[in-house]
Amino acid sequence: MKGPQKPLELILARNLVTSIGTPAFLVARDGSMLFYNEAAGALLGVPFEEVGAVGADQWIGTFGPFDAEGNPIAIEDSALTVALRDGRPAHARFVIRDRAGESHEIEASGMPIVGNAGPASGAIIFFWPVDVQRARELSTGRHRTVEP
Repeated sequence: MKGPQKPLELILARNLVTSIGTPAFLVARDGSMLFYNEAAGALLGVPFEEVGAVGADQWIGTFGPFDAEGNPIAIEDSALTVALRDGRPAHARFVIRDRAGESHEIEASGMPIVGNAGPASGAIIFFWPVDVQRARELSTGRHRTVEP
């Protein structure tokens, strides 16, 4: 038997995230990771298909966000989370870690996903490395490996 039906706005948001070249992920209202796109997978060093949907605690423990000293930032304490739960867009700068353990300072902007059923059902977070060269590689698709 299948799980509960996802709200239409989350299904449409996933389609949007799939089609853009900027690293982006889709989170549920409870902070769980629902999906991230190919560009985000390139930055994180692992495609979504290998990770799948995960809870906020697992996500934060593996990828972040982290503060400048490398300490995890609790999801409840994130200014980005607070703003999104309040139903407003937000922006933040923090550190994430890829699968290999390498840290990346990133900028992130989030938008709540609001449907007809009431409060935000989730959010789309767009993020990019502060390192301009790495950001350009991800946004232009140069991160992809070319098969001989």
